[in-house]
Amino acid sequence: MIRPDLSLPIPENIEAAHFIGIGGSGMSGLARMFLERGIRVSGSDRADSPGLRDLEALGATVYVGHDAANLADDVDTVVHTGAIWPENPEFLLAKERGLHVIHRSQALYWLIGGRRLVSVAGAHGKTTSTGMIVTALRDVGVNPTFVNGGVISQLGVSSASGSDDLFVIEADESDGTFLLYDTSIALVTNVDPDHLDHWGSADAFYAAFARFANEAREAVVISSDDPGAKIVTAQLTHPRVITFGESDDATVRVTDIVTDGPVSFRLSYDGATVEARLPVPGAHNAINAAGAVAVLLTLGHALEPAVRAVEGFAGTVRRFELHGVQRGVAVYDDYAHHPTEVAAALVAARTVVGDGRIIAIQQPHTYSRTQEMYREFAQVLEQYADHTVMLDVYGAREDPVPGVTGELVSGAFADPSHVHFVPDWQQAADYTATVARDGDYVITLGCGNVNLIIPQVLEALGRTSPPTHPGTGE
Repeated sequence: MIRPDLSLPIPENIEAAHFIGIGGSGMSGLARMFLERGIRVSGSDRADSPGLRDLEALGATVYVGHDAANLADDVDTVVHTGAIWPENPEFLLAKERGLHVIHRSQALYWLIGGRRLVSVAGAHGKTTSTGMIVTALRDVGVNPTFVNGGVISQLGVSSASGSDDLFVIEADESDGTFLLYDTSIALVTNVDPDHLDHWGSADAFYAAFARFANEAREAVVISSDDPGAKIVTAQLTHPRVITFGESDDATVRVTDIVTDGPVSFRLSYDGATVEARLPVPGAHNAINAAGAVAVLLTLGHALEPAVRAVEGFAGTVRRFELHGVQRGVAVYDDYAHHPTEVAAALVAARTVVGDGRIIAIQQPHTYSRTQEMYREFAQVLEQYADHTVMLDVYGAREDPVPGVTGELVSGAFADPSHVHFVPDWQQAADYTATVARDGDYVITLGCGNVNLIIPQVLEALGRTSPPTHPGTGE
């Protein structure tokens, strides 16, 4: 991978930009906004995808596969992700030509252009919280520009240009680029130490979040409940800190959470209490909603209209997203790729599955995270899923590490009958179909490409008889 060099100059004017890794959710959103600015856009990705075709329909020139020939002569700026390798031929040619070569975070900084910025950061819940803020703002009559890490379901896009001076982004802490932006309002959803391959230690991770929050121009909105957020809060010197959560002393307090289906709860602020109900399940989404409401409060909106606006949020793509039902088995997908996220997704599924069971198809993400957290993954999967089908590791930007496979996670289960390691996807889909019965939920988990197994699972369910033994699923 390439670590971002944030000291490199950002060009004042861009006329033709080439995106290396244009198919990713974040990069495709940036490319779309460059097109909206009238900039010529080209880009490449290692595999074809609907996202590439969407950009092509908007006027971008897209390539499948990385090749120096993809870099046209008129390109003046190259935007790259951190996931590419230094040997990428397009990256090397751009350097050789002396072009502006910037990280995607610098491209986003260029797009923001000094507007009033809401930055959403945290180990989990960023995409959902950003989506809630954006849709709520639009509901109360504000038209912000936004760049999210995932597609907002009711808008059908992950980014769009707005007419108002407000810009909302999902800010990435994984490589420190969230410190680049000139943030006005900082939302910190939680601070669960992650990406320690970059930060080196949990203390460094906490210190980075404290710096991010303290540098906000107007206000900090931060969880009152999360242990890591409490550590960061103790380091804050900011004059305006708004907390949210279930704690008695939270500025925006969540109470009476009911999770039997779509989550309902109460939000209290400054002596007033409003009842709320979301169309998405899970207690964690009640907390996310509290953070979004707190942001709207800092922007000058009243509690009641803020809550009503957040209630309209319909979810984001790859967050507990239903893909189909076959012989009574519902197949969902969720982006969860950290033990805390996996637990939240499975707990949410439990609130709506009724008498059915939950069968998780887990794809561990990156060798470093798997090696560090395989025991935690095994613990939450065994605790919250009825059965787990374990795939192999999605390495993303990392080279394989000997001995670090999906079997490392499955081998840490206390009861091996609760898990089955199947690295072959077709075999995994077939096995899932032999286990699942009417009323069960199958949920794929991971931020790699695990969602691509879903058609195989639905097809296998359609041609496989349900299990004959109701007790074991076999």
